[in-house]
Amino acid sequence: MTPIPRFDAIDHLHILVTDRPAAEAWYARVLGLRRIEALASWATPQGPLTLSDDANLLHLALFERSSGASTSTIALRVDSQAFADWRRHLTEQLPKAPHVVEHDGLAASMYFSDPDGNPFEITCYDMPALRAQGALV
Repeated sequence: MTPIPRFDAIDHLHILVTDRPAAEAWYARVLGLRRIEALASWATPQGPLTLSDDANLLHLALFERSSGASTSTIALRVDSQAFADWRRHLTEQLPKAPHVVEHDGLAASMYFSDPDGNPFEITCYDMPALRAQGALV
């Protein structure tokens, strides 16, 4: 049997938005993502505007559509300090604080959505550190 080839990484995720300029501003302000200038020529009416974090680890491709928020959640993993930092940042940036859920003592996640209803989750598996920091309160 032929072995299954491996992946290098997730290249990018498609996000449907109703107003791409407004979405680009939101993703910059809330998640710190900036347009990848080398791919800007793809940002045609039907093509993606690709955004990335400073470390170039996360790429989101914004497609402008008249409607149709995704029901697929984009989950991002962080360590315990970043979890607390993200919670503080999102509480400042979003209309309401993200909803935090502890998952059977194995992980904690906070949930929020972009203005078009695309769901996001930030997850941490270091429960002892989260408890010690008081990050679950």
